[in-house]
Amino acid sequence: MSKVLVVSDSHGLTKELEVLRERHLSEVDLMIHCGDSELMSDDQVMNGYLAVRGNCDFDYPLETTTEMAGWKFFITHGHRYSVKTSIMNLLYKAAEVGANIVCFGHSHILGAEVIDGTLFLNPGSIRLPRERVEKTYVILELLENRINMSVYDLSGRELEAMASEFTLPKK
Repeated sequence: MSKVLVVSDSHGLTKELEVLRERHLSEVDLMIHCGDSELMSDDQVMNGYLAVRGNCDFDYPLETTTEMAGWKFFITHGHRYSVKTSIMNLLYKAAEVGANIVCFGHSHILGAEVIDGTLFLNPGSIRLPRERVEKTYVILELLENRINMSVYDLSGRELEAMASEFTLPKK
């Protein structure tokens, strides 16, 4: 079993990213930042985060893939895929790269759904959330044929009503 922390749209926050890292470092195997950190990639606050470039960033890759526990992740901010309108472009990209899990941000709206056997996850924003009050991030527990998602607010309180379990085929 592996765990992955996913955060996005921190927009200049530093202490908060350090707190997340310290809070969860011993329990997660990977920390993903889906862009708009507004920090340079060599900023020590970003140490330990696999990060991509948002529309407010400069020196990160636009997108990346990684594998963890047999699951393939595609990570992007989402602005180049028009995610505020539809995730259809991300659906095509996920199929193209063979991703099981797509992590993205940009809209600042927490959400997760499975489409055609792929999990699309937006962890919301820890700075400027939309459509909810809580500033959120997510931890995924990667199991053999399913993924458990836990949602947390910035203080570390688990939002138990937001927890979900997804059964997916590995690709």
